[in-house]
Amino acid sequence: MTAMQTPAIYPTVAAMVATATDRTPFHSSDGKSGSTFERLRIDGAPYVLKSLSYDDDWIMRVTGDVDHRPFLSWRAGLYHQTPDCIDHTMVAMAVDGSGTSARLSMLMHDVGEYLIPEGDDVVAPEVHESFIDHMAAMHAHFWGWHDDVGLSPLAHRFRFFAPDNIAGELRRDEVSPVITVADHGWRLLADRAPAFSAIAATIHADPQRLAHALSRTPSTFVAGDWKMGNLGHHLDGRTILLDWAYPGEAPGAWDLGWYLALNRARLPQSKEASIDAYRDALQRRGIDTAAWFDRQIALSLLGIAAAFGWEKAHGDEDELRWWEDRAQHGMRQLEMT
Repeated sequence: MTAMQTPAIYPTVAAMVATATDRTPFHSSDGKSGSTFERLRIDGAPYVLKSLSYDDDWIMRVTGDVDHRPFLSWRAGLYHQTPDCIDHTMVAMAVDGSGTSARLSMLMHDVGEYLIPEGDDVVAPEVHESFIDHMAAMHAHFWGWHDDVGLSPLAHRFRFFAPDNIAGELRRDEVSPVITVADHGWRLLADRAPAFSAIAATIHADPQRLAHALSRTPSTFVAGDWKMGNLGHHLDGRTILLDWAYPGEAPGAWDLGWYLALNRARLPQSKEASIDAYRDALQRRGIDTAAWFDRQIALSLLGIAAAFGWEKAHGDEDELRWWEDRAQHGMRQLEMT
């Protein structure tokens, strides 16, 4: 089986993998949601099957994804429009059932040998540089894209881990460890960085204000989860980008800020230098950044700080203070709106 030029959609997962052999369940090393995974073979070639539903997946619940946004992106042809430097690995999708129990199954090429190994080792500079360059290439390719598909709204991205948004998860019989850490992190942030905590609470209470300010800068299509656990590097130089769990219309700087926040221990380059490299990569592709870039990056990093302040509260002092400074700077920019 090979990837098709138009989205391959099957009526059921059974139909999608009807000829599969050697099906073996496994646990993704970076899997932190309620998804299930299998390795299998079709016509002798290796594939991975990922399945998830709103009822079972806490990430879908906290992001408000009741419609399987990766499937909506697939059906709309967004995967197929991605530039050649990005390998999304996706082959086909199927949705079984309806309502919150509807289960999305995604069939992907097995590229495990080329994924970034788990852990905290710093990645090679040339790999990091290619990730930044290819991120910019993807954003430039979709420059000016506006969401008519029904994907992740920008305002809710700032609130993924907001205390009131995760409160329902904390009351469930089985609570994800990530949710438990986030809940503790917000309390810790109030003690370690009260000004940072207050800014995050302000954004959580009125996310539309920040979303509106960012909407006055250029938008693009974002995959939404550029973390090392979803990334790989092919021998031919292409970037592997898995798990488009939070796709939608957003500033390109949002993807960049997410990458900087979640990959901090693994970056061979400073955040500032990475931002400059991304900007340079956009400009090489004909995007004039003079009028808007500084404001977009400031506001995007404010949004990232509001989303992940809890995670930074668990980290070292330098990282916490860097993000506190970005939150304060971004808030000043927002107040000038």
